[in-house]
Amino acid sequence: MFTKLNMSHKISLFAPSLRGGGAERVMSVLARGFAEKGLSVDLVLVNATGPYLADIPDSVRIVDLNSRRALTALPALVRYLRRERPAAMLSTLFHANIVALWARALSRVPVRVVIRLPNMLNAGVGRKQSVKDKIVSRLMTYAGRNADAVVALNGTMAAEFQTATGVAQEKIKVINNPFPVERIAARAKQPLNHPWFQAEQPPVVLAVGRLTHQKGFDDLIDAFAILRRQQAARLIILGDGELRPALQAGIDELGLSDDVALPGFDDNPYQYMQRAAAFVLPSRWEGFPNALTEAMACGAPVVATDCPGGSAEILAHGKWGELVPVGDPHAMADAIGRTINADDHPGVERRADDFSVDGVVRLYLEQLLPDSL
Repeated sequence: MFTKLNMSHKISLFAPSLRGGGAERVMSVLARGFAEKGLSVDLVLVNATGPYLADIPDSVRIVDLNSRRALTALPALVRYLRRERPAAMLSTLFHANIVALWARALSRVPVRVVIRLPNMLNAGVGRKQSVKDKIVSRLMTYAGRNADAVVALNGTMAAEFQTATGVAQEKIKVINNPFPVERIAARAKQPLNHPWFQAEQPPVVLAVGRLTHQKGFDDLIDAFAILRRQQAARLIILGDGELRPALQAGIDELGLSDDVALPGFDDNPYQYMQRAAAFVLPSRWEGFPNALTEAMACGAPVVATDCPGGSAEILAHGKWGELVPVGDPHAMADAIGRTINADDHPGVERRADDFSVDGVVRLYLEQLLPDSL
């Protein structure tokens, strides 16, 4: 119950855009959730673009700073804070978090700033840290020390951030990502006109995410090649990213072009998830893997790497789906095979219910408006 919540308080959410990433999806869900509590909500975007704009209700005001990058939006964000004087601001993504804190300092507006970590701070997991990674780490140390609260998406992320930055442990709060489970389930039931999901077709393995090194889709393709030698199956990877040409080259080289598809980004992956024989998360590291929980909300049997991040926590260390080592295509192939051939699966929808929007919204409000609850 929000018995003492002052509904006149304005909350601002700051993000670069609403393009098709997990952090952007979370901000769209939170904006709706705050507005449904009767709060005044501004969604402040560096550039008001992206497919998740369609999910924003009329009760949320979209403020377009009309800039190309977060850093160049700094003057506009300063002006916004001076004009609107929100009670609190939530920001996400590493560069946006820095800009949000700089804007508060320059505006001299006493807005409470809560920063959300979108991923493990060590962006170099599995590879040598670049100069950019080290700069981000130093800037996030500044951000953590100057923010009023830091939201980590899982316990592993919180511990890593505290160790890397020295930020006081009590300032770091673990809040899992919110999921509109009922809306996801409803969208999953929409018709899907895809020949691979017709009757008498081989089982379809599904993955969803940006086509980047982090997501490990090259390992998944190698695992699928092993699986494909053992039985008929198909693989769909939904998403876009810079590794598309390299992934497609790998598919062609392995002779899998008839059985592996890269259709690009789809704003309704849920209809695929509900019909997939298995959903696979092959990531090398994660923050909180939205797609994994969304697939579970759709009832898809799941396989995930036991990577740094939230996968093991979501799956309760194997209770709700198979966990395999990072970078082990043979283990992944075996787990996928067991999953698609199993006679029954855990009721993963029950686990997805643990991440409902209402509870997560309250946890964020406890950080954004601690004196009003």
